[in-house]
Amino acid sequence: MRRTRLLKDLGKILSDDKVRRTVLRRLRQFEEARASRKRVFSELCFCILTANCSAEGGLRVQGEIGEGFLKLSRIELSRRLKSLGYRYPNTRAKYIVKARKHCEEVWRIVNEDDDPTRVRRWLADNVPGIGFKEASHFLRNIGFKNLAIIDKHVLRVLHKYGYVRSIPQTLSRARYLEIEKILSKIAGELKISLAELDLYLWYMDTGRILK
Repeated sequence: MRRTRLLKDLGKILSDDKVRRTVLRRLRQFEEARASRKRVFSELCFCILTANCSAEGGLRVQGEIGEGFLKLSRIELSRRLKSLGYRYPNTRAKYIVKARKHCEEVWRIVNEDDDPTRVRRWLADNVPGIGFKEASHFLRNIGFKNLAIIDKHVLRVLHKYGYVRSIPQTLSRARYLEIEKILSKIAGELKISLAELDLYLWYMDTGRILK
C-alpha cells in the first residue's frame, strides 16, 4: 500500500545521518529562538509573511528588515517590503503593525501556557494574518514540537501516498485538525515529533530543510 510505502521512504530519510543531523540542529535553533522577545516577534512576522508566499522569500525579507518589524511605520514597512519584491506589501505591513499590539501578550503566553493547541487557537483568534497553519509554523519555529504545519508541501506528500484524496486550496479548522491527526499517527509510528516530521516531509517534497 502507498501508506506503508510512506513510512518506509521516511525511514530511509531518517537513516541518512547528514539529513538527520541537519534536522536536529534546526530543531535546536528553534528552541533557542524563544529566549528573546525580539526573535519571537521576528518569527511571528516571518510566518505572517509566508502565508501564500514562499518560505525562501520570507527568510530573505526577515533577514533584510530585522528590527524594522518593530520600528518602521506601516507606510515605511510597506515601502520596504515592496522594494524587496514582496508580493503583498500593503496587507502584510498592516498585519505586522497590528501584531505589535500583541507583542507582550504573545511573549507571555508562549512562555507560560503549556498547552500548544490552546496557544495556537489564541493566536489564530487574536493576531491579524495568523491562521492555524501560520500559528503552528510560528510555534514550531520557537520550539514547540507537537503541532502540524499543513502547507502545500505536506499536502502534496500526503496526497502522493494516499492519505488525502485531493489537495485542498484552503482548510477549515476542523479539516486542519483531521489532517493533523493523520500526521500525529505517522509521527508516532516513526517515534518522532510533529516538528521533526514536518522537516522530513519538506525534505521529501523539496530536497531542502528550511524552517
